[in-house]
Amino acid sequence: MLARLFPSSTLARYTGLMFLWRSLAFLAGIVIILQTLDLLGESGEILKVAGNGEADLWRYVSLRLPQLIALFLPFCVLLGTLLTLMTLNQNSEIVILKAAGISAHQILAPLILVALGVAAVSFTFNETVLTRAKSEFDRWKAADYHPVPKVAPTNTQVWVRVGADLYHADQVRGVGASTMLVNLTVYDRENDRLLRIVRADSAIPEAAGWRLRQVRRFDVASGRQERMTTLDLPSQAEPAQFTTQNVNADHLPFWKLWPAVNDLRAAGKPTDTLVAKLNHKISGPLSAALMPLLGAVAAFGLARSGRLFVRAVIGLALGFAFFVADNFAMAMADFGSLPPIAAAWAPFLLFLLVGEAVLFRTEE
Repeated sequence: MLARLFPSSTLARYTGLMFLWRSLAFLAGIVIILQTLDLLGESGEILKVAGNGEADLWRYVSLRLPQLIALFLPFCVLLGTLLTLMTLNQNSEIVILKAAGISAHQILAPLILVALGVAAVSFTFNETVLTRAKSEFDRWKAADYHPVPKVAPTNTQVWVRVGADLYHADQVRGVGASTMLVNLTVYDRENDRLLRIVRADSAIPEAAGWRLRQVRRFDVASGRQERMTTLDLPSQAEPAQFTTQNVNADHLPFWKLWPAVNDLRAAGKPTDTLVAKLNHKISGPLSAALMPLLGAVAAFGLARSGRLFVRAVIGLALGFAFFVADNFAMAMADFGSLPPIAAAWAPFLLFLLVGEAVLFRTEE
C-alpha cells in the first residue's frame, strides 16, 4: 500500500519538505506583518492605561500571536501548495514524474501526508495554547487593558430544567461541591401541571440533591405556604448544570467543551451552536489536508502553454471558495438554519469531492 502511494521515498521526501518549508515561510511572513500592524493599532490603547508599559505590549503580542497563527495556517498551506506545484510544473518535474508512471494522486500523496501532520499539530496547538490565549485576551480587552482581577466564577440569572421541574437562581457562586445558588426558585411540575413553588435564600449541593436555607414552600392545590429554616430537596440537578451556562467554545479545549455541552443538554439548554463549534474544532484544522487537493490544478498542464498562472488562480479561487463556504455554514449554524454536524463537515466533504472530481476529470 505504501509502495503504491510513495513509489519513491526520495521524491516523497523532496516534495514534502519543499511544500512544508514554503507553507511555514508564508505563515511566518503573513503573521509577522499582521502582528506588527495589529500592535501598532492597539499600542496606544494599551499604553494609555496607567501602569502599562513594554511588558504589556509583549503580553499583547503573546496573546494575539496564537490567534493569527490559527487563523491563517490553512490559507498559508494553500499558498505553499500552489507555490510548490507551480515550481515543479515550471521546471518540468511534473512531466518527468508522470512520464515515469507516477499518477497525479501519487504526486500529491506526500503533500497530503505533510498537511495531515500540520493538521494534527494545528489541533494540538489550538486546544492547548490558543484556547488559553483567547480566554485571557478577551478578559483583558473587556477590561480595556486594565489589570483583570482574579475572582471566583459567578453566573447570573440561571435557568435549568431537570425532567419536568424548572430551577431558577439569581446568582451562582463557585463550582463543583462549592457551588452556591442564591435566591433559588424551584417550580415542581408533573405532567405539565405546577404542583408547588419552593423558594430559598440559598442552596448548596449534598449527596442526594440540594440543601435549601430560609425556605418558603407554596402548595398550589391548597394555596398554603409554609416556612422552614432548612430543607433537603431530593433532586437530580447537578452543580455543573448551573455553572456551565455561559460556555464559550473558543475558551475551552475539546475535551472540556464536550462534557460542558452534555451538561447543557441535560439541563434542557440549546446546544446546536456549541455542537457545531465542537465539531469544527476537528474539521477546521483538518481543512489543511484539503488544500493540496484544491491546489492540485496548478500542478498539471504544460507550463509553456501560458495557462500556468490561470491554473494557479483557479486553485486559489477553490481555496477561497472553501473558506467562504466554511464561514457561511458556521454562520448558518449560529442562526439555527443548518444542523450543527452539517455546518461543521459539509463544506469539507463538498470540496473534498470537488477536488477529487477535478483531479480525476483532468488527470486520472
